[in-house]
Amino acid sequence: MTAAPSVVWTPDFLTYRLSDTHPLNPVRLDLTIRLATGLGVLEGIDVLTPEPAPDSEIERVHEASYLSAVKSAPDTPFGIGHGLGTLDNPIFQGMHEASALVCGGSLLAARRIAEGHADRAVNIAGGLHHAMAAAASGFCVYNDCAVAISWLLDHGFGRIAYVDVDVHHGDGVQAAFADDPRVLTISVHQHPMTLWPGTGWPGEIGSGAAAGTSVNLALPPGTRDGAWLRAFRAVVPSLLAEFRPALLVTQCGVDTHHEDPLAELSLTVDGHRAIYRELRHLAETHAGGKWLALGGGGYGLFRTVPRSWTHLLATVLDRDVDPDRGIPADWVAHTAQLTQRPLPTTMGEGAPVDHEPWGTGGDQVDSAVLETRRAVFPLHGLDPDDPRD
Repeated sequence: MTAAPSVVWTPDFLTYRLSDTHPLNPVRLDLTIRLATGLGVLEGIDVLTPEPAPDSEIERVHEASYLSAVKSAPDTPFGIGHGLGTLDNPIFQGMHEASALVCGGSLLAARRIAEGHADRAVNIAGGLHHAMAAAASGFCVYNDCAVAISWLLDHGFGRIAYVDVDVHHGDGVQAAFADDPRVLTISVHQHPMTLWPGTGWPGEIGSGAAAGTSVNLALPPGTRDGAWLRAFRAVVPSLLAEFRPALLVTQCGVDTHHEDPLAELSLTVDGHRAIYRELRHLAETHAGGKWLALGGGGYGLFRTVPRSWTHLLATVLDRDVDPDRGIPADWVAHTAQLTQRPLPTTMGEGAPVDHEPWGTGGDQVDSAVLETRRAVFPLHGLDPDDPRD
């Protein structure tokens, strides 16, 4: 790297609070920053404070009528539509302002890279990848991922790769760029037959001149660290090598964890750490070192998200944290006041992340890999059946 990484953060991100009982509780963000600070990960880092994104930037991917609905929703008792006022997307006071601030955070991170102030930037409050052009969806009001990608396309980056490792399909970002050959979207998620939103099948490959730039790797429930990494390595590096992006954008949801209450993959914090190291390597190898990292899902508020996203911050900053490192006692004492669950004492789970190369297992994961490769590899000039590709 030639430019120092940037971290975007403000306590005002905690105002994106859908309800007091909603699973997307912003306490996970607060606990992450507390843990990263306690471990010294953020020491000496100039943490950047964002401003809310203006309507003109949000409207890169969202319809103006939808923004109007979001703004008026808290004062309208019924008849909102646009996916607002549901159990997933309840209406809350300040909804537009809080959502625009998340977008502003991802735009600030993108701007730092575009202007040459940073090669890498991270916004853990971002990653709201389900929001559609005219509708809230899956806890997401505005799609900060798509807004940032659109902005980057207009500011010097002609080809962008988006890699989504959330347990849920990155449907909103795929929809935003399904016909744009400048953007390669890759989503690695739990199989849509077994998990909401029911999209992200290997056959969803993009349209027209963009055929092959929507990539979906759908994994069976119960997939563990090693199998997940085996599948990832069998699909993602080859596609990035052929696509040659100028920048890598990643959505780093951690609801793939085996304790997550909303899904059924079986990764560990150690697996998440390994994923971030993979993403860093891919950015260095295939994207000129340019990496915009965003948060995403994750509902293990106390035991999982703070550790996993502290590893994300540390990886972006090249301050990797040993999984055996102890968690600061003051963080444990603070968090123990918020939950009755036992809290972890180290930054890892002692889980192995080693794995055999693709093609050696002959299991459901290898079948998923082959289905994805056969759907898109030929469109990139790659042989889907050759493990060297």
